[in-house]
Amino acid sequence: MAWLKKLVGAVIVLGGAGAVAGWALSAPATLDAGTVAQLGPGDAAKGKRIFYAGGCTSCHAKPGSQGDARLQLTGGLELKTPFGIFVPPNISQDQKDGIGAWSEEDFANAMLKGVSPSGEHFYPAFPYASYARMKPADIADLYAFMKTLPAVAGKAPDHKLSFPFNIRRGIGLWKLLYLSPEPVVALPSGTPGKVLAGRYLAEGPGHCGECHTPRDFAGGVKKGEWLAGAVAAEGSGVVPNITPDGKSIKSWSEADIANYLETGFTPDFDSVGGAMVEVQKNMAQLTADDRAAIAAYLKAVPPHPNGYPARKPAS
Repeated sequence: MAWLKKLVGAVIVLGGAGAVAGWALSAPATLDAGTVAQLGPGDAAKGKRIFYAGGCTSCHAKPGSQGDARLQLTGGLELKTPFGIFVPPNISQDQKDGIGAWSEEDFANAMLKGVSPSGEHFYPAFPYASYARMKPADIADLYAFMKTLPAVAGKAPDHKLSFPFNIRRGIGLWKLLYLSPEPVVALPSGTPGKVLAGRYLAEGPGHCGECHTPRDFAGGVKKGEWLAGAVAAEGSGVVPNITPDGKSIKSWSEADIANYLETGFTPDFDSVGGAMVEVQKNMAQLTADDRAAIAAYLKAVPPHPNGYPARKPAS
């Protein structure tokens, strides 16, 4: 039985080596000095635009709040997903319960690397996999604007996650697969500046792909089916295909898309619904040029068939 002892010993050694390697590979990585140097002092006026492009209120405002109350970023919304229930935290300027004590570098590490000031991974329900494509200067501007918002006490409830999803360290391995600052859609040389601007807004701060792209078993977006639509993270519905092959906007012109983002009305005079209501409110705060750029990008992305199973007809 000596061979069995050797086999067990080899398995233990290999398992230990794998555990050590996994622990090292999953370590939280923060920004390099060069990127930190690009942050700058930030401009709050410019940061307001990035704030609405990023849809911060959609997840972090108190559920059901309206008007100026949407700027009280206390968190608390429950996001019910196949991996568990994620609860966006308080990101108001409260020093204890919010992010008021964060430095600009802390904020940038959260946005671009998904790492907390204490050195822990954030869960990617916080869409830093998209925010990672943002320019450091825009992060600095957003930080400056966030500093103008009210401090509101009150901690949001914890996430409700079961094993193994409650092990944050494992997110480091997820990041190796899915976290990249590179654009998703490669555009050819000579692409108009408007389309490039739209790509930045849609793929970065606007994080359109987080909802409109199907995901794999690990929860990463399938970049080969970018914006092809997906099964909704919550409930039993679907998020529409918004590529040029998507039935929902296939016949829409760039002007139609831009108008929808501004007013919430489709070319057929239907109105925005579902989770898109909050998104549209944010898009309405952008400039006309920004909305036109997003529309131009959506017309330029590769077409894909629907990224979700066909619905069964009603019986």
